[in-house]
Amino acid sequence: MQKFSSLPNLENKRVFLRVDLNVPIKDKKVIDDYKIYKVIKTIEFLLRKKTVIIIATHLGKAKGRYNEDLSTEPIAKYLAKILDKKIKFIPEVIGNVTKKEIKSAKPGDIIFLENLRFKKGELDNDDKFAKELASLADIYINDALAVSHRKQASVAAIKKYLPSYSGLLLESELKAFERVLNPKKPLVVIMGGAKIKTKAPLIANLYKNSTRILLGGGLANSFLKYNKLEIGKSLCDEESAKIIKKMMKEKSYKQKIILPLDVVVLTKEGRVQAKDVKNVLKTDTIFDIGPATISAYSAYIKEAQTLIWNGPMGKFEDLDFRAGTIAIAILVASRSSGHAYGVVGGGETVAALRSIRMIEYVDFVSTAGGAMLSYLGGEEMPGL
Repeated sequence: MQKFSSLPNLENKRVFLRVDLNVPIKDKKVIDDYKIYKVIKTIEFLLRKKTVIIIATHLGKAKGRYNEDLSTEPIAKYLAKILDKKIKFIPEVIGNVTKKEIKSAKPGDIIFLENLRFKKGELDNDDKFAKELASLADIYINDALAVSHRKQASVAAIKKYLPSYSGLLLESELKAFERVLNPKKPLVVIMGGAKIKTKAPLIANLYKNSTRILLGGGLANSFLKYNKLEIGKSLCDEESAKIIKKMMKEKSYKQKIILPLDVVVLTKEGRVQAKDVKNVLKTDTIFDIGPATISAYSAYIKEAQTLIWNGPMGKFEDLDFRAGTIAIAILVASRSSGHAYGVVGGGETVAALRSIRMIEYVDFVSTAGGAMLSYLGGEEMPGL
C-alpha cells in the first residue's frame, strides 16, 4: 500500500476513508472519544485538499444484520461537533440513497456511512460487496490498523478496485512498530491479558531481540501453572500448554521470561491478600501482580531503552485489583519520552494510562489491540 504522503492531486476527488471508530456508546452517546480524535489529522488533511470524504467504520460485533444499538449515527454526530462541521449521515452502507448523496456532494463535504458490519459481505470479504463500496469513490485510504489483520471487504478486497493509500494514523502506527521491531536495546516487553494463544506470535517474534519479557494477568497464570506452581481457581489458558512448554526449552528462557514473584489473590473467605507465588492455595484466585513483583518489574523497566506494553496485569476493572496495572502504567510513562522509546497498545492498557492522565508521556499509544499483536508477531495483515 502506498504512503499517504505520495497521494496525487486530490481536489474534487471522492475519497473512501476506512477508519476504526469502534468506540464505547451508551444511550446513543459516545463515552470514549480517544479513537475519534486520532483520525482527525487525516480528515482535516482531506478537507484542506477539497475532497469529498466518505467515512466508513464498523461498530461492535454486528453479524451481518441491522442492530439499532450498533448504529454509527452517534459517532457521526460526535465527529461533527469536534470538527464543528456538518456531516451527512447515511442510514445505509450501499444503496440508492448513498449513491445519490455522494453524487450530489461537493468538495469539503463529509458523508458518514452506517455500520459496515451490518452487511454480511463485509465480514465475508466478498468481492461483489467490495466492488460496490469501491464504486462510491475514486481513491481508498486505510486509516484503520485495528482491523487490518482481518480479511474483511472494506480493508482487504476493496483494494483490488481502487488506488489505495495509508492514512496519517496508519503511517504513524507502522513507523512506531518498526522502531520496536528494530529496537535500541535493552528491549523490555510487558505482556498481560488472558490468552497466550493471541500473544504467542508476538512473544516468539520479539523473543530474540528482547532483553526481558515481563508477564502478568491470566497470561502469567498459565506460565506459573506449567512451572508447577499452584494457581488455585485463577484464570488460565488451558490451550497454551504446548506453546509454553516449547518456550521453556529455550536456553535463555529463565533469563528472558520473567514471572511474578508474588500475586494478589481473593481467598475463599473473600479477603484480598498479597501472597508469594509459592504460597497460593487451591482455594485462592489470582487477580493481580503483587508489590514484590511491581518492585522487580520496575528495575527492569528502568533499564529499558525500548519498551512495549500490551495487556493489563490483572482484573484492572476491579478497584481491589488495579494496583499492578496502574503501577506499570506509571513506570512505562515515566520511562518513556526521553529515557526510552515506549509503545503501548490494547484497550484496557490505554485506559489505564488515561486514568492516571499520563498518556501524553508515552511516545506512541496505538489504537490497535489484536492488530498490533498480529503485526508485531509477523502475521498476515490483509489490510496492508
